[in-house]
Amino acid sequence: MFVASFLWVSSSVSVLAPAHAAGPPTSQVNTTGLAVTDTEVVVGQLHSATGTMAISETGSIQAEQLAIEQINAMGGVLGRKIKIVQEDGASDWPTFAEKAKKLIQKDKVASVMGCWTSASRKAVLPVFEQYNNMLYYPTFYEGLEQSKNVIYTGQEATQQIIAGLDWIAKEKKAKTFYLVGSDYIWPRTSNKIARKHIENVLKGQVVGEDYFPLGHTQFGSLINKIKLKKPDVVYSIIVGGSNVAWYKQLKAAGVTAKTQNLLTISVTEDEVLGIGGENVEGFYAAMKYFQSLDNPNNKAFVAAFKKKYGPNSVIGDVTQAAYLGPWLWKAAVEKAGSFDIDKIAAASPGIELKTAPEGYVKVHDNHHLWSKLRVGVAQKNGQFKVVYESGLIEPNPFPKGYQ
Repeated sequence: MFVASFLWVSSSVSVLAPAHAAGPPTSQVNTTGLAVTDTEVVVGQLHSATGTMAISETGSIQAEQLAIEQINAMGGVLGRKIKIVQEDGASDWPTFAEKAKKLIQKDKVASVMGCWTSASRKAVLPVFEQYNNMLYYPTFYEGLEQSKNVIYTGQEATQQIIAGLDWIAKEKKAKTFYLVGSDYIWPRTSNKIARKHIENVLKGQVVGEDYFPLGHTQFGSLINKIKLKKPDVVYSIIVGGSNVAWYKQLKAAGVTAKTQNLLTISVTEDEVLGIGGENVEGFYAAMKYFQSLDNPNNKAFVAAFKKKYGPNSVIGDVTQAAYLGPWLWKAAVEKAGSFDIDKIAAASPGIELKTAPEGYVKVHDNHHLWSKLRVGVAQKNGQFKVVYESGLIEPNPFPKGYQ
């Protein structure tokens, strides 16, 4: 078992980090023409820095850059400092595919940290598989996918959707559910899985299901339908900037946690920063990570993040999962003794990070992570109070009966 651990390096304590650890010759660690020299290795970053998804993806950009800065302060990877080439997917799926091809073919990056939505991941996946590069994908998603060319550092459906529905059905004795989502592959597929679980396993009823375009801001008719149906739970998968309008309009219409249970798998601290804690207070989120987690790993991570990005910055589930990407890549490269994609793909299963901010993760043979489910209740200050924590859940991207 390969165990990787983080060394928390303050920028003011450079004594802990060697200026340059001599690495093996480039000819030994780079046999496929990647952008690797004796002193440097180039990786790509591909997220939405602009457009409706920027509210969600900015944290991923920041976390990956923090991890790479810390890795470089430790001497880099195989004695080489990491250089980042950053591209903006601009919340547009064809743009993601175009930029992925540019990073891989022109920049010859050794890996890419990127994407948020499943639509962007689906757009770039054929590019990564055709040109054989590695994507570290940080977002909780619907599952039903596995690729040699992707390490999925977020949760799949059994670890979030199914486990979260089990919790709220038991905790709130919920039987009726109203499913809401943005109109693209992840919310639709997630709600398809949710519906099957509600109807077939929980023996409940879906009393409504509606979808809205990304960037949509008018939710009045939906809120009226929810008031009419009076579901035990609103199950919400609205993403990006639409969340600001959605939750503000819920509160303005008098739909609050005092009278309505709401469980989301798409709102983290990153989104709440834009929504306002007063507009989500008392609603539930099913995630594997919350900034409020009380463990030494997380306290060090939060302190380092706030030192770099300011005391008012926040960290959500996907931001933490994005932070894991560079560390998992570093661990795989060092285990393989090579930057070659095939070798790091083969080396990745079994890697453990015992000092991840969420506590502990391990890469499964299916390239997903063993993780816990946590349920948090939103607080007025924009943070979440953890009210439930599961044991480690083995990733199963192809659960029987849900495909």
